[in-house]
Amino acid sequence: MTSIKTIIAVSALSLISFGSFAQSISATGSTLDTAEARIAAKAKAVGAKSYTITSAHVGNRVYMTAELSK
Repeated sequence: MTSIKTIIAVSALSLISFGSFAQSISATGSTLDTAEARIAAKAKAVGAKSYTITSAHVGNRVYMTAELSK
């Protein structure tokens, strides 16, 4: 029973530590390329290894969000 509690505690703590690395950023631009370039620049500025675009909304302007990975 003690080992099960230990495994659950370690699992919970590992999820918390992985979650702390994720960071969301957003950018706007007149085109998809402009907005993505701004996302890439922000990711580089904070030292992220990569980013994943999570949403993009195109209207009069492009609004894009991304999640950074360190």
